[in-house]
Amino acid sequence: DLSFEPHPVTGDLLKRSDYSAISQAIENILLTNHYEKPFNPGFGTNTRKMLFELMDNVTAASISEEIRNAINNHEPRAVIEDIQVLPDYENNKYSVKLTFSGVNLTAPVTIKFFLERVR
Repeated sequence: DLSFEPHPVTGDLLKRSDYSAISQAIENILLTNHYEKPFNPGFGTNTRKMLFELMDNVTAASISEEIRNAINNHEPRAVIEDIQVLPDYENNKYSVKLTFSGVNLTAPVTIKFFLERVR
C-alpha cells in the first residue's frame, strides 16, 4: 500500500490484495510517462502528451488504445473487458471508465477516473 500506514496492532506496513492491488498497479502504470522509470523506458503511457492534442473522439480512441496496450504489456493479472474514454469539453478533460477482471477475482471491477492537463 502506498499510504505506508502501519498495522494498528503489529506495526507492520499494510499490504493490498486482490482487486485493490491490481487497481493500484494499473493506476501506477497510467500515471507514469514513457522514459520516466529508469532503465525501463517503455513502462507507462503517453496519455499526458495526448491531453494537449485536439479534444475529439479520435484522440479519445487513441488514449483508449494507449491504456489498453500499457495494461496488456505491464499488468498480467488484469484482463481488460471494456474501456470507455469520453471527452468532457466543458471541463477540458477526459472521463475514463475501465472495467477489468483479474486472475483470482470473482467479478469484474470498474475503475472511474479523469485525465486532465496539469498546465
